Amino acid sequence: MRENGHRGNLTNYQKQLDQIIEACVREGRVPSLLLHSCCAPCSSYTIEYLSQYFEITVFYYNPNIYPEEEFSKRVEEQKRLISQMPTRHPVSFIEGTYDPKEFYAVTKGLEQEPEGGLRCTECFRLRLQKTAILSKEKGFDYFTTTLTISPLKDAARLNEIGDEMGEKYGVSFLPSDFKKRGGYQRSIQLSKEYDLYRQNYCGCIFSQRETKNETSL
Repeated sequence: MRENGHRGNLTNYQKQLDQIIEACVREGRVPSLLLHSCCAPCSSYTIEYLSQYFEITVFYYNPNIYPEEEFSKRVEEQKRLISQMPTRHPVSFIEGTYDPKEFYAVTKGLEQEPEGGLRCTECFRLRLQKTAILSKEKGFDYFTTTLTISPLKDAARLNEIGDEMGEKYGVSFLPSDFKKRGGYQRSIQLSKEYDLYRQNYCGCIFSQRETKNETSL
């Protein structure tokens, strides 16, 4: 799969996250964090790592997922992981509304874009916007997303959208590049440990079709 975007961006998002965590530890604070999750496997390492320093609420908002049965399956796996994984600080869960029309509205005209292209950018923006709005409404200290753990996702693009939404809605976006320091590899290990369902496509009908086309070649 191709990934378009900000390849020239050399910002070290992990270093920025380190600095925030170090300041919180130094001040004896345990901030609240609204963590947008795309699926249980991607959230596994992220929860393990961040729950050492934050009180996390996992927000499962993914109207892009197709079909509805797939959405429900991923929700149940997310809840199961949270219930079974030991964490230093509490982890809770909010299930977002499943309304695919929201996804199709923001990606209208981009149906033929390749995976990783402009359609994905609009999908990221939709999910991060909803997370930022909820973060503001609920009074969270920070919000962020598990999406940066994937080697197929552009961390620079996600962080830029997160910053944009944070500024727009007046809440702090937590920078990240969770694939760093072996994060992606650890997520695979944890997925095996908890026997998590690992889907073979990103989630939307377009990525499903592209995956099927690639495997049929």
